[in-house]
Amino acid sequence: MQFIKTAVAAALATLAFSASAMTPIQDAELSTVSGQDGVSIAANLNIKIASFTYTDTDALDANGMGGGSISFNGIKVNGLIAANIDILSKASFLAAAGAAGVTNPGTFYNPATGGDVVQIAIPASVVADGHYLNVSVDAIKMGNSAASFGSVAMNQIDMRGTSVWIFAH
Repeated sequence: MQFIKTAVAAALATLAFSASAMTPIQDAELSTVSGQDGVSIAANLNIKIASFTYTDTDALDANGMGGGSISFNGIKVNGLIAANIDILSKASFLAAAGAAGVTNPGTFYNPATGGDVVQIAIPASVVADGHYLNVSVDAIKMGNSAASFGSVAMNQIDMRGTSVWIFAH
């Protein structure tokens, strides 16, 4: 009896695997397929950077000036961010670039021979609406001193409406 149960389970599993097997599709068939336009991405950022240090390597002058460093310690970036990814035709890209204030896309994109462009956009209204990015620095220190000049925070960084374009050239 156990053998029959095992055989039936194996047969059902094989049937399930064959039902979900991927089959190739020809280009002619693929051209008739349509679906949603673009991809959306959302992320809850929680980035921590131990420190960022700027060092001036100039030699000391006759007055003892030059050299030194400043460090920003305990840097944090957090908040929700969402983006849409779309493929723009050349005409759509040139229109979007013009709407963004780009007066001469020829400095980075060839309007005569350029092709499609990938657009990553942070939409004006997103799932994360009302939740903005925040950046904070816990301590600002000079040289090797343990004393801090205080902290810095940038709150409610609103990046809605931002677009990034990616293209081959």
